[in-house]
Amino acid sequence: MLVGDWMSTDVATVTEDVSMIKAGRIMREKKIRRLPVVDRDGRLVGIVSERDLKAASPSSATTLDMYEMTYLLSELKIKGLMTRNPVSIRRSDTVERAALIMRDRKFGSLPVIDEAGKVVGIITDTDIFRLFVSITGIDQGGIQIGVRLGTNEGSLKPVLDALRHHKARIISILSSYDQADPSLRDVSIRIQGLPELRERELRAVLGDTADILYWTRD
Repeated sequence: MLVGDWMSTDVATVTEDVSMIKAGRIMREKKIRRLPVVDRDGRLVGIVSERDLKAASPSSATTLDMYEMTYLLSELKIKGLMTRNPVSIRRSDTVERAALIMRDRKFGSLPVIDEAGKVVGIITDTDIFRLFVSITGIDQGGIQIGVRLGTNEGSLKPVLDALRHHKARIISILSSYDQADPSLRDVSIRIQGLPELRERELRAVLGDTADILYWTRD
């Protein structure tokens, strides 16, 4: 799953000489919180966030009148507010890598650049949620089964054999290794719905071959 397949290519950008007022207006209109800053050739040189704009705005206790404040804000350029050399990602990087960076750095989005450093898109937390829904298959409903297995080779085979024997169609399989015990992993399997009798039989068989964590219908 590559960033290039899930990013948005309709990305708003500004140059360094854009005023704070205009940048704020673009953010409000586009409903975004971070705005890439580019040079005349479209290369990424910085990023400005909603937080940057708020920090630079005069406080409610200012003695400036409305006209003075408007003039001040119109003269304040993004160049003095932006973060230079911002974190970015490439189209050929994986979405998982983008998600890891965004989680660790607490970003809501990442600009995507090409080999020349030009902005070609942006990937947001909404794009990652969209991918999560796609890979889990939740939109297809069915039954989700959570089992705890060992990490040794072939530990999943008895589970897959049971599913095949009961003619269960697999929608998705996901593994998690967040257990304190490094010898274990949690596996989430989504299958299409089954007739009630066959579902009960499958559950009984799986209970003998794996530690069932949950069994739920969506």
